Amino acid sequence: MKAIMVMYDSLNRHMLRPYGCTWTRTPNFERLAERCVTFDNCWVGSMPCMPARRELHTGRYNFLHRSWGPLEPFDDSMPQLLKDAGVHTHLISDHYHYWEDGGCTYHQRYTTWECVRGQEGDNWQPLVGFSGPDSTRNVCGEARDNWVGQDFANRTAMPTPELQPQSRTFRSGLEFLRRNHDRDNWFLQIETFDPHEPFFIRGEYKSHFPDGYRGPLCDWPDYRPVNDTDSPELIDHLRKQYAAVLELCDENLGRVLDAMDEYGLWDDTMLIVNTDHGFLLGEHGQWAKCHCPFYGEVAHTPLFIWDPRFARRAVRTHRLVQTVDLPATLLEYFGQPLPPDMEGRPVRPILERDEAIREGGLFGIFGGQVCCTDGEWVYMRSPLAANAPRYEYTLMPTRHGGRRAFMDNDVLRTMQLHAPLPFTKGLPVLRVESRTRVSQAAYPTMLFCLADDPAQHVPVQDEAQERRMIALMKRLMAQNACPEEQYARLGLA
Repeated sequence: MKAIMVMYDSLNRHMLRPYGCTWTRTPNFERLAERCVTFDNCWVGSMPCMPARRELHTGRYNFLHRSWGPLEPFDDSMPQLLKDAGVHTHLISDHYHYWEDGGCTYHQRYTTWECVRGQEGDNWQPLVGFSGPDSTRNVCGEARDNWVGQDFANRTAMPTPELQPQSRTFRSGLEFLRRNHDRDNWFLQIETFDPHEPFFIRGEYKSHFPDGYRGPLCDWPDYRPVNDTDSPELIDHLRKQYAAVLELCDENLGRVLDAMDEYGLWDDTMLIVNTDHGFLLGEHGQWAKCHCPFYGEVAHTPLFIWDPRFARRAVRTHRLVQTVDLPATLLEYFGQPLPPDMEGRPVRPILERDEAIREGGLFGIFGGQVCCTDGEWVYMRSPLAANAPRYEYTLMPTRHGGRRAFMDNDVLRTMQLHAPLPFTKGLPVLRVESRTRVSQAAYPTMLFCLADDPAQHVPVQDEAQERRMIALMKRLMAQNACPEEQYARLGLA
């Protein structure tokens, strides 16, 4: 058995031609859709990057127990379980958060791994004092720190698209296939940070998407609402910059599909093409993610799966799936049992006979809204005004933030040893107060009917449907061994 996962970061479903976009250049995503099952109802779980990747390993929701962080000592890791069962697991990634303190325990779960440097503010190119061309103003008019300067230093090592991290990542993936295509029992994960911001691309890609913007260099949206200084030309410009990077994503996907053709891998190799979440490019009056509600542009994601056991081609399914279902899917494919603590479910029933595997799913960010979907409705529940109490449960006290490093000492002084949780293998954990302000929590509770309003423009006032979604949400929270204070914070106690 063999499997390949091609994973992007911030891949927007609504910008792909298989999902109805008509102006971007994604012919290889169309080619992929003709070869596999396309999922029309795939949703995120825990946001953003590293919480999603913890789910990809454990098949458990992360966001109700802790924020951004590494794998925990008690976590069951899908690549580790496959490795222990004799399957060679290999990670190739330019997603630099894997090698930071806040995400440093993921890559070692694989049999082998490769790190490709240079994305975003990765501390890579050592150009002392370098700041780039007015780099601190490169964020929709907002000022940033030396992180942006480091990004511009990294760009000096990428004079052509072939030298950008994404292209180098895919070349390494293709080399793995060249060397191992005729061997058995391996799982290859090719993971790129693109098309995550900044939307940096050179050459002809930008020329394919002309626009009317004539202002300063701007390819890095900030995480904030759209404001009066964001002209329609700027919004269009940033969407076009995203589309240019997306074209490179599509070309590199095509190279993987070419390798599948060349080596005959369609006969015996599962292919999963997925993402962690999407990205707002001015929709709903917002840039980016995390600070605002997780509308469909962020939470409703693309997913494509080819399973050689059933060979269903050019098929679409409306069955509900989430990120937590992917590790269960791979374990089942390789004939391995699922850990008792895994909440995700194999998608085999969908791939084989289009049979539902779940009635609903949770998604959200720690300390923000808790959202629930049944595939037809979306309910975004905001906390009470105090948004308290909030505690994180961990044995790895690192975090996401300016330093992406250890939790602050004033937070660690609140820690107490807490009794084992149902999924911590009998290990007690640290319980620490969460003092981070989560701006998403200030937005109102909203209910949407996707059949009537797929773009989620107008919240619905329907008490019966809200009660139904609350009941579903509480059942799913209970299945996740959700801490009691989460119910109190949300007014659901």
